[in-house]
Amino acid sequence: MDIFEFAMQMEKDGENYYHELMNAATLPGLKKIFGFLAAEEAKHYAYVEKLQQKKGGTLNTAPEVLENVKNIFLEMKEGKQLPDTVTQQAKNAYIKARDIEEKSRKFYLEKAEEVTDEEAKSLLLSLAKEEHNHYYIMENIIEFISRPEPGNWLENAEWHHLEEY
Repeated sequence: MDIFEFAMQMEKDGENYYHELMNAATLPGLKKIFGFLAAEEAKHYAYVEKLQQKKGGTLNTAPEVLENVKNIFLEMKEGKQLPDTVTQQAKNAYIKARDIEEKSRKFYLEKAEEVTDEEAKSLLLSLAKEEHNHYYIMENIIEFISRPEPGNWLENAEWHHLEEY
């Protein structure tokens, strides 16, 4: 399996997993966030597919996704949509999603070092950045379900301090 096929499979698996999380989530806000993440993974799949077919294109990295997610968290806080209890199984599923995002980020960074084509390298680095953003979102969800006290965790989240690649 070549790099493109592997990357497309990773993105398709990610999309499917986020759909599973969306369907299992009990809070409407978390459902929205998982829906955003599933759509992002589908966008990544299409982008990798275009690159594989040498059609070029650019990945529209979406800082608005982070802003949308932050706004959903704010809405949840204002509407007092706090998790009553979160099963360990649900928490483990969120941790798994976070870890998959980190694995994907590392994969794209590693492959960016291996390719000589500058367009491919740029794509891979963009994808690594996107996966880092997804990791960050999942990390905040895990923190949210672990300690959902209103006013405590959201203000501490550094949504604007994301690492640049």
